[in-house]
Amino acid sequence: MFLGYNWAMNLKIKEKLKVLTTRSGVYVMKDKDGVVIYVGKAKNLKNRVSQYFRNSPKPSKVQAMVDNVDDFEYFITLSEMDALALESNLIKKHQPFYNILLKDGKQFPYIKINVKEPFPKLEIVRKVKNDGAKYFGPYFAGLDAREIVKTVGAAFKIRTCSNKISSTSIAKRECLNFSLGLCSAPCTKRIDEVEYRKEIDKVINFLNGNDDEIEAILLAKMEKASKNENFEHALLLRDRLKMIAKLKQRVVANLPKNVDKDVVAYQTDGLSGVITTMIVRGGKILGVMNYPCNDGELEEGQTLFNFLVQFYQNMIMPHEVILSHQIPDQNLLFEFLGKKASLITNPHSTNKTLLEMAKDNAREYLEKHIEKEKIRYNNTLGALKVLKEKLKLKTLPMRMECYDISNISGTNKVCSMVVFIGGEPAKKEYRKFKIKTVKGSNDFASLAEALTRRLKRLKNGEGESFKEKPDLIIIDGGKGQLSSTYEILSSSGVEGIEMISLAKRIEEVFKPSSSQPILLKPGSAELRLLQRIRDEAHRFAITFHRAIRTKQQTQSTLDQIVGVGPKKRDALLKAFGTSEEVAKASIDELASVKEIPLTLAIKIHDFFENNK
Repeated sequence: MFLGYNWAMNLKIKEKLKVLTTRSGVYVMKDKDGVVIYVGKAKNLKNRVSQYFRNSPKPSKVQAMVDNVDDFEYFITLSEMDALALESNLIKKHQPFYNILLKDGKQFPYIKINVKEPFPKLEIVRKVKNDGAKYFGPYFAGLDAREIVKTVGAAFKIRTCSNKISSTSIAKRECLNFSLGLCSAPCTKRIDEVEYRKEIDKVINFLNGNDDEIEAILLAKMEKASKNENFEHALLLRDRLKMIAKLKQRVVANLPKNVDKDVVAYQTDGLSGVITTMIVRGGKILGVMNYPCNDGELEEGQTLFNFLVQFYQNMIMPHEVILSHQIPDQNLLFEFLGKKASLITNPHSTNKTLLEMAKDNAREYLEKHIEKEKIRYNNTLGALKVLKEKLKLKTLPMRMECYDISNISGTNKVCSMVVFIGGEPAKKEYRKFKIKTVKGSNDFASLAEALTRRLKRLKNGEGESFKEKPDLIIIDGGKGQLSSTYEILSSSGVEGIEMISLAKRIEEVFKPSSSQPILLKPGSAELRLLQRIRDEAHRFAITFHRAIRTKQQTQSTLDQIVGVGPKKRDALLKAFGTSEEVAKASIDELASVKEIPLTLAIKIHDFFENNK
């Protein structure tokens, strides 16, 4: 049943709508805790924002968002392009619940061939650049880019080294791959640029979807290896042929081999939605990706537009993109991305079949996703809301930071800073501290030093992670640990940060304002959330501490000598075996090492003489 917006509940919004500008810009919806829950752009801010609050039926997902809006703010922009850029930045910053959120780090691997080089090689990359190179992919969903590169290497003699090979340079000798028949050795001019280019063209032909030639080459090599009783190599070639067979299974009937296109379909049950993308390259379906979303847009076409803006910032846009809905502002999309394609919204023949496949996949995923999304919400935002209520916090703790100390007998003391945003780990925000001023094993003082440095950087606006103010700081420990660290927070001059501690014994929560602990229900989502961030801080601190110990254990005495870098150190160890033997060597013996000049040999000898 439709529930209209209750104007009496929020006159603040009603008054703001009266004076809202008709210019273009970005609007930001907030809930009663001041948390940003939706960011949108508009050609006409007054018309767009007013649509959300009119007493008329709206899609259920939009109404669910509107029911949580307590306030909004807006930013006027000079153009729609500026509005789109600002909207994108604000979504990345605030991660609103009712916006499409694609993880920044979600970049699939591509195979890159820099055809501008005289003797190019195959590289696996995750960032596509406008550098004139050829990119193939993305590879995912059971297709491993590394396996494809290995398959190419088994058939064609393409170099894998990182040497810079020019028309004039020449290496002293070939590498092992040449002896194994895996490289044509352009480094020693055993193959010229014209012949090598023919091999590269065959590789490009394969990566463009033509499998027949490479399959024939691998099959002939496997039969030859088997005939020569080189069964181990024959088995490796058989595995490469299995990769070719896997690719062939993904061929789309009636689709030319040189066709690249993406299919993007949006399905919703009214409250939740899923956007499915199907990647077709070289006439084959490389994979299907599903992106759940709770987008608060009024029109489905705008939801799809918002997705495309984020998706193609990290992906190659093919010549054709088949869409389930007509999107607005095609030219704005292309201008923002700096890419262009043919957008098809009324497909026929094979394109229609591909779109139906994507829709079916989206519908199936949506059914399974709804229950998972409920669980995820309960464990993240839902748990945060309960924490705010149970702990009587002033604000919803959207950004939580937890600190933990790790050391052994007071040595190599470190502190970890783990960050959860919206109830989920934000690993890019994690930070590590080496404790510099504390002597011995004193966790209280170590924690105080780390927190002092963190709050100082917050005040000074230093560092991307340190610029953001946490809503809640969590300390691992009891009342004593909380009291000592709260003094640091209170004297820092930074306001608006709350602090609690979580004691391990019976998982008691302490607040600075009370001597009595708060006991959250065992096994509850809110307690599990606190335990997750506490345990993650402990894991991160231990990992950092181990890394420092390992580095110290592997460092050589030679690293302490000015003028002895990694290459000279390795040369000395290769010549003498250990740093102890280097210490026993004479100046002449040290100078006999090719990489060590006489002046440095004297310095090394004097170093060990002075440190006996």
